Amino acid sequence: MGKKRLRPVDLAREHGLSAQAVRNYEEQGIVPDSERTPHGYRVYTPLHARALRTFVALIPAHGHQMATGIMRALNTDDIDTALALLDEGHAQLLRDRQTLAAVDTALRDLASSEPQAPPRGGVTFIGGLARQLGIGPATLRKWEKAGLVEPHRDPDTGYRVYTTADVRDAHLAHQLRRGGYLLRQIAPLIAQVRHAGGIEPLESTLDGWHARLTARGLSMLTAAAELSAYLEDRGHIPLASSPA
Repeated sequence: MGKKRLRPVDLAREHGLSAQAVRNYEEQGIVPDSERTPHGYRVYTPLHARALRTFVALIPAHGHQMATGIMRALNTDDIDTALALLDEGHAQLLRDRQTLAAVDTALRDLASSEPQAPPRGGVTFIGGLARQLGIGPATLRKWEKAGLVEPHRDPDTGYRVYTTADVRDAHLAHQLRRGGYLLRQIAPLIAQVRHAGGIEPLESTLDGWHARLTARGLSMLTAAAELSAYLEDRGHIPLASSPA
């Protein structure tokens, strides 16, 4: 790239940042080291502007921490590390999409299957719920310890009693376990159902989750274009694909 001289404020203005933020990014290795005037003032070039533009594009795609790691690797010509971090970000997005799909399927299956309601009195006991699910009572106790179900205790007998909401949570947990999800992965999802007050109110949460994943995927495309341009400016020109 050309050797046009730029000041910190010139880089900052494009992104609504402060000049100090640009200097901080240089100290963190996000922007390459600048040259200095005889009086110690930083002198940036269009390459530095491209680096900052790339970093800003990486943040919504991969998060601040990973974006920082990617830029540090690129600025020390450690291309393999940068690519590995990018692979990790894409793999995480895929896992998040798979989790969302599993939760959505489990909720739809649960809504259509209409789990057996508790008997008279509005509660059921551990044996009856275990039979509904086709699992052992020990499994329900394990789920309780992990926070997937929260039965109350009968004040007279001390037995576990499950309300309609508890039965719903147990069926949802069962669906997700069948999908291969770990207890620690299921617990926060069950908590969202409880917080939303049921399955139907959670639909808007799932819609928002889906929209965020779509936005992240699109941000990755934007970031990839900036990364490619930055690599080219640094002399790491991607190899052209061979003709068929």
